[in-house]
Amino acid sequence: MDLIFPYEGIRDIQKTFMNDLLGALKENKNILIHAPTGIGKTAAALAPALTYALKTNKTLFFLTSRHTQHKIAIETLKKIQEKNNLSFKVADFIGKKWMCLVSGVEQLTASEFAEYCKEAVKKDNCEYFLRLRNKNQLSVETKKVLESINCATEVEKVCSLCNENGICPYETTLLLAKEANVIIADYFHVLNPHIRTNLFGKTEKDLKNSVIIFDEAHNLPARIRDLMSNSLSTFIVVNAVKEARDLGYKEISEDIEKVKNILEKLAQEVPIDVLESKISKEYFNEKLKEILDVDELIGNLRFVGEQILELKRRSFCESVASFLESWQGPDLGFTRILTKGFDKKDIPVVTLYYHCLDPSLLFKDISEALIIGMSGTLSPLEMYKDVLGIDTVLKEYEDPFPQINRTNLIVPKTTTKFSERRSEMYQKIAVLSSAVVNAIPGNSILFFPSYELRDNIYQFFKEYSERTIFLESPGLNKIEKEELIEKFKSYSKSGAVILAVSSGSLGEGIDLPGDYLKGVVVIGLPLSRPDLKTNELIDYYQKRFEKGWEYGYIYPAMIRIIQNAGRCIRSETDKGAIVFIDERYIQSKYRACFPKNWHIKITNSPVVEIKEFFNGVK
Repeated sequence: MDLIFPYEGIRDIQKTFMNDLLGALKENKNILIHAPTGIGKTAAALAPALTYALKTNKTLFFLTSRHTQHKIAIETLKKIQEKNNLSFKVADFIGKKWMCLVSGVEQLTASEFAEYCKEAVKKDNCEYFLRLRNKNQLSVETKKVLESINCATEVEKVCSLCNENGICPYETTLLLAKEANVIIADYFHVLNPHIRTNLFGKTEKDLKNSVIIFDEAHNLPARIRDLMSNSLSTFIVVNAVKEARDLGYKEISEDIEKVKNILEKLAQEVPIDVLESKISKEYFNEKLKEILDVDELIGNLRFVGEQILELKRRSFCESVASFLESWQGPDLGFTRILTKGFDKKDIPVVTLYYHCLDPSLLFKDISEALIIGMSGTLSPLEMYKDVLGIDTVLKEYEDPFPQINRTNLIVPKTTTKFSERRSEMYQKIAVLSSAVVNAIPGNSILFFPSYELRDNIYQFFKEYSERTIFLESPGLNKIEKEELIEKFKSYSKSGAVILAVSSGSLGEGIDLPGDYLKGVVVIGLPLSRPDLKTNELIDYYQKRFEKGWEYGYIYPAMIRIIQNAGRCIRSETDKGAIVFIDERYIQSKYRACFPKNWHIKITNSPVVEIKEFFNGVK
């Protein structure tokens, strides 16, 4: 089977990667791949997977949560088409909400948009959907758009063409996907049962005849847990009460008010100094059934929600109904927790959570497909195999970049352990990290475990730093993030430093090649104090695999900081220093998580090491 590769030259490591992947597919086996940055994973995965899919008449799905990866995948497929003189069809999806041409829908949550869209289509209120067809035939506008797309085309171009012709981009892409050999999409297009059923039904695709590539697969467990979890807060219920009352449904609003009272009474049963507590499905159901007909309430909530969606596109009644239905789900692999807190206006808020602990419960739903999971931080591979519940081949490849271009240091002088967090320690960390940054000739990023810790250390750091300082803000949107990165890049010669957070928007998925970033410093370990949910996760994996602390606590934090470190070296010509500052990094349980070929050096003289490294690099 000749591989359809997009480029003239194939590096040895790519050849090994592609042969391993193609071999697994031929044997009808899944494969999980740890492949560091620089291998060229997108091309190395698409080439053999597409070769196999075309040969066996299967549909290839390339799933990624990063918008930039959509573009890279499209460009790679275009080059495959051009170089190999091949004609195959490609459909590119992003979230339906982000493809919608209706003004204002971007403000809705995913579930709110789904309900709004469903109601608008059902009641013929969407002009873009109505214009797709004319008397059950594709309209002139739809045919015009479909005929103009004759090669791999990015979703932005499709949306632009649809906007010019006044038709729905999502439905148009579904028409493209019906004939497509390759579908590029987000995880949720396949993982979300409702979206998958709709997508596969409308495109006449079948999991049994699909090959699915999960890009950046280290995100899969958390994404699946989020997808399978739900919550209900007194804030949501109060707004649902108002919705029903404003429409004149006094009795329904009073029933919803009873749900709020139940939540508040449940919170009162928890000791005043305790902020969270487990609660059983049966106990909450019992409290509801004492004063309500739950099925009738859900029906009434849906009834009110439909009317609200016609007026406002968002319905809190729908959110309450969705939670009450999901609450009846299984106990195995889930936990149920009640929390007490305050909102931004210091108003008390009670929240009931139905948390998923076990992503394998959903992942098994797509087990009929052939699965390829790949990432630069898919390590330890055995954890992902266990957590996803997948029977798979495991492959790990060496970092292709020259070791001489990177120095990896552990500085065991300070710590961010909770028991040591005080002003004196913050100052020590600031003195040490500023000295490291000052010694790096160019731009650096410091990653902290939390914004609170970052801000406490910053108060001292700014006194010692010789570099221009940028602070990453929580919840940066795409434009704000791009503006920050562009400003930062402009200091590549004089040197600047961003003080960011490990789990923030700069922690992964940004590329600063060449001289734009010369150093990454990771301060402490992003280990938050285990809350009830984390302890439940630890207990669950301890019972299943006897690796509770590893799978539920330590490994996820280490994977995050390795992602942070990966921002530094993005190509084989990049040169940079990666420094981990915390005494815990020398403990075996943490050191074992680092890639085997990083050759990390432990030092108490990082400035000397850094100066020698940069002076010696040619």
